[in-house]
Amino acid sequence: MIKLVLTGVWVCAITLASVYFTVHSATAPAPAPDDSKQSQLELVKGETITVPVVKDGAVAGYFLGKMSFMMNKEMIKNVSLPLTEMTTDELFTLLVGNKMIDVTNMKTFDPQAFRDLIKKNINGHLGGEYIDQVMLEQMDYISKEEVGATSSGHKTKTGKPVNVIPPAEAKAAATE
Repeated sequence: MIKLVLTGVWVCAITLASVYFTVHSATAPAPAPDDSKQSQLELVKGETITVPVVKDGAVAGYFLGKMSFMMNKEMIKNVSLPLTEMTTDELFTLLVGNKMIDVTNMKTFDPQAFRDLIKKNINGHLGGEYIDQVMLEQMDYISKEEVGATSSGHKTKTGKPVNVIPPAEAKAAATE
């Protein structure tokens, strides 16, 4: 009988001790954040935007793009940034004004130079190093004919899609 009571007391003591240490470790203060570059950055998601491609004075098609940004946490803490509007303006400037992407010759497009130029110009508009990285999530081109055929309800065979970012570079950018 005494062995049975001592065994019960022993089980209760072990159970109470394990519950105490579990609760204590779950409510322990978080470890100090490291000062690495990644911990100082925050992901700011962009929205999908549409930019018309003008050729010979008429709209030839549309670029659909979505970009996200890795931004400095400290600089954007108390600031409301109009990133969607700034991104749209920058893309209009690069795609319509500077003609950085030529749909007829996609081999000339350099995604890294495109990212760097967007980063440089938006940081210039903001007056500081707000953006650390520009991530191209989506860049698609749709011709005006494809848009017209789709909107009118005609089932037409679409042409071969135009790759703005070659698949090898897109995979490499995603792994960085």
